[in-house]
Amino acid sequence: MTVEFREIEQRALAIRQQYEVWEMERYGRSWTREEIAMGFVGDVGDLFKLLLAHEGVRHIPDKEAKLAHELADCLWSLLVLAQKYEIDLEQAFINTMNELEEHINDKRTAS
Repeated sequence: MTVEFREIEQRALAIRQQYEVWEMERYGRSWTREEIAMGFVGDVGDLFKLLLAHEGVRHIPDKEAKLAHELADCLWSLLVLAQKYEIDLEQAFINTMNELEEHINDKRTAS
């Protein structure tokens, strides 16, 4: 199944909107950008534990499925943060990959 980046982004933001409704019902306010960022940091910590499990340092049952889930969870957080900070993540990714490619090509030709 091939899905375009914008479709993934739209789905992520639609789910974030559902969470905002729930947060308003439960807490009377939605999470701030900083709280979303803290959630992302927690997700990265969970991701690291799963990477350690894949390297044999930790034992986590069903680590393959959990790793896939956590990678997707981190992507969701990044998409939400990009929207909250008005970053076109697709274009930023393209630009950054172009810069990295140019950088490595320069290094390789300088060797």
